Amino acid sequence: MRTTSQRLRLAMNRASTRITLMLAAVAIAVFALPSAAMAEDNYFAWCTRADTACQTGSAAGLVEGQCKTAPAAYHKTQICVDYAADAVYVYDGQSDGKSAIAEINNDNGAINSRLCRNNRGYGTWAKCDFDWAEAGEHRARAGYLISYQEMPTDLLWTWTGK
Repeated sequence: MRTTSQRLRLAMNRASTRITLMLAAVAIAVFALPSAAMAEDNYFAWCTRADTACQTGSAAGLVEGQCKTAPAAYHKTQICVDYAADAVYVYDGQSDGKSAIAEINNDNGAINSRLCRNNRGYGTWAKCDFDWAEAGEHRARAGYLISYQEMPTDLLWTWTGK
């Protein structure tokens, strides 16, 4: 039979083991697992590639830059590009529960494709801030996100920087 001090010591050892395991689990959850924001920007298969930058846009009020709207087949997604700020604005033009997408491509630089998602819903604008090389040809596309593997976009315009 154990003495009171032996039982107390055993209980303390169990408690400290449980606390240590709990702290280790919390540390793993906080530091090792990707944050919700990181996971949120992996909404399309290309987003995991080194040559692609993906963002989920923040709410936008004042929209600036050159703007065009995709045809109905591409859910009337409207995009605006502010060349001076390397910013992209995306308007969700169809009430369908799908995210509106802007895609900016260029062949000059380590990142060749930039995706901006508006997941805020129909009738809203979202803004993404990118940093792209000014030189070379750029292509502005608009469309919508169907799934992780499918994102139809339509070429709206191109421009060449100096």
